[in-house]
Order: sequence, then C-alpha cells, then structure tokens
Amino acid sequence: MANHFSQLARKSKSNTFVEKVSKNQSDAKPHKKIYTLGSDVLRQNAKRISKVDNSIRNLAKEMLQSMYAAKGIGLAAPQIGINKDLLVIDVNFEDSSAEPLILINPEITDYGTTLNSYEEGCLSIPGVYLNVIRPSIVKLKFRDEMGRPRKMKADGLLARCIQHEMDHLNGVLFVDRVTSKEDLNKELIKEGFHEKDVIPIK
Repeated sequence: MANHFSQLARKSKSNTFVEKVSKNQSDAKPHKKIYTLGSDVLRQNAKRISKVDNSIRNLAKEMLQSMYAAKGIGLAAPQIGINKDLLVIDVNFEDSSAEPLILINPEITDYGTTLNSYEEGCLSIPGVYLNVIRPSIVKLKFRDEMGRPRKMKADGLLARCIQHEMDHLNGVLFVDRVTSKEDLNKELIKEGFHEKDVIPIK
C-alpha cells in the first residue's frame, strides 16, 4: 500500500507544466505573431476552453515564449490570433526562478473599492504608454494548466495586469479606457496608430 501511495505522489508531482520556458528569449523572434491595434482579431470575444489538454499547454508555452521575446509581462491568446480564454502573465519576468501564471477561463469574482491610475502599455500597441484607471484589487477564479480549478486574490501590478489581459478576452484594449483624448491621440500619432481604431468605453 505504501508503495502504491509513493507511486501516486510521484505521478502527481510530475503532473505539472513540465517544460519550463526560458525567460531569456532576447535572441529569439516571438514564436507567434502578435497582432496590433487595427487588427479585427483583437476585437473578437474569446471562447471558453472546454478541455485542458496538451494542445492548450503547448499553446501556453508558445505564448510565454512570444511574451518573453517581446519583453512583455502579459499576453492573451487573442493577441496572437487565437480566440480562446487563455492568458499568460509574469510580472517578475526578470526573476528566472519566479513561475509565470497561466490562467484558463479566468473570471473576476470581486473588485476592490479603491481605484488607481497607472501607466499601461501593450504588446499589441507597441510604444504607446498611457494612464488607465482600474480597481487596485481583484479576486478571480480560473483553471490552471492542468485543468484544476483555482482561486486567487491579486493587488498592485498583478491585479492591473490581470484586468488588462482579461480585457483582451472581451475585445477591449487599454487605449479604449484612456480618459484623456488629447494624450491618447498624441501617443497614437507618434507611433503610427489611428484614433479610428479605438473604441472608447462608455
């Protein structure tokens, strides 16, 4: 019986996101093309993932590679043209020992009452950095890369990054939330983007 439990324990330990993705992708091109503002694919609602299998884990791996290569801290599947409820996040990308977050079918269950304004950027709108107001704390539920249900509470940069990436799952970009139209237009023009591609949040 003891041997049986030890076998189960070893199996459980190995049943994780086995292949660790190197954060040093400086010499690599993004594994997947990251679509930019103006692409229709960024405005579609993502679909829930019904089964978490190796294809989803491989997709998460490719997303992490793409995110690290582009020197980002978050990436949503729609940004690489894949219409699925999947996010990867690593706000500690400079720490090689810190594990990234893989969020499948994430749902925010509660928001904190405090709002903060903070400068955001996006791999889909490179070069544009603008202040966005968001709740400073969120609670959420999701499935991890093995399909296990999880819950977590996040604050600070992580909470902001989660909200930013979850917006992508609903076809929303951070520029849609910018309140200063003057600053927005100035930044967009500077980087060669167009105001017509912004859909302001009402």
